[in-house]
Amino acid sequence: MKSSLLKFSLLVAFLIPINLLAQTSLNGQVSTITTGVPFLRISPDARAGAMGDAGIAVSADANAHYWNIAKVPFNEKNNGIAITYTPWMRSLIPDISLIYLTGFHKFGTDNNQAISSSLRYFNLGDINFTDINASPIGTGKPREMALDLGYSRKLSENLSAGVALRYVYSNISSGYAGNTDFNPGKAFATDLGLYYTKSNENAAAQKQTFSWGVVISNLGSKISYSSIRKDFIPMNLGIGVAYTKEIDEYNKVTFALDFNKLLVPSLQIASDSTGKSYYYYPEKTVVSGMMGSFSDAPGGFKEELSEFTTSVGMEYWYQNQFALRAGYFYEDPNKGARKYYTIGAGIKYNVMDLNFSYLISAGNTLIQNPLANTLRVSLLFNYDSFDKVFNNGSSAE
Repeated sequence: MKSSLLKFSLLVAFLIPINLLAQTSLNGQVSTITTGVPFLRISPDARAGAMGDAGIAVSADANAHYWNIAKVPFNEKNNGIAITYTPWMRSLIPDISLIYLTGFHKFGTDNNQAISSSLRYFNLGDINFTDINASPIGTGKPREMALDLGYSRKLSENLSAGVALRYVYSNISSGYAGNTDFNPGKAFATDLGLYYTKSNENAAAQKQTFSWGVVISNLGSKISYSSIRKDFIPMNLGIGVAYTKEIDEYNKVTFALDFNKLLVPSLQIASDSTGKSYYYYPEKTVVSGMMGSFSDAPGGFKEELSEFTTSVGMEYWYQNQFALRAGYFYEDPNKGARKYYTIGAGIKYNVMDLNFSYLISAGNTLIQNPLANTLRVSLLFNYDSFDKVFNNGSSAE
């Protein structure tokens, strides 16, 4: 019963109008920006997840499709597959999780082009709905998913670009009989990415690599669950840089820094007939909402800057076989207050990579991240051809 009540509370949070939620926090000047289908911004990668969710400009692997579609052609191998399992709110509810499956294939002259695809499936568990008299009115199985198809190519030896198309399906009110106006939400979106990387050796013959990336993700239509309202999906601008230094033939270290900002309208302040102030979301089109997202914060430029989140990460490799990772994520206290440390490790053996990440909440102990004290696992396979995978795995290393 307790589990059902908790999950029902999560569902209600998706359905209550945002302006009502915002009014309760006005006195504290908290103006967190929320969108529909927030699962699109859950990191489905244990490697970057262990680096404070900094993944826009780090070296490409099979999960590059999520972080920056433009990175895919820079994978060392011609093919790759990855699957990640992410428990959600595991300390409270045992049956909520995100599963992410992705893959890519390189082709063309010098393998300078790539196609990639991914599937995200967010299982919100089962909910037993009851009315005000505690009588059963149905059993819900809320589910969300996103299906992607992407294309990317190198524009030069160091520069690449890519685009991904996305279909989003969100059925968070499945089985709920209290309001027949609720329907599954559907949306279409695209990702646009740019990536640059260049390596050189210094006087001590130590290889250094500098990379940067820019990606606009989830650029697309609004999503609606009823005839009452439509919500923006989490359109996002991400900017990242990364620096890798090969200390010697055995040791390598990478430092990464990402900034992200939602490209949706900021909460606005108004007053009712009694003079009481409240927050509300303005009615805007997708284009006007995105274009105005850099200048519409009531607090001006200072508040616009506070809407950026920061991810800092570090990765250390020994003999390109064993990795240790750590990171930190920061969000302004008035824009969500998410703060957490991350740690993780990785093992590479022949064509297989196995990555782990663990998240530790920081800051306000009353605000717990749904991934706090949770272990995420990613399994990756990178190979040039199936023959090398099955006949001679060591040659595919």
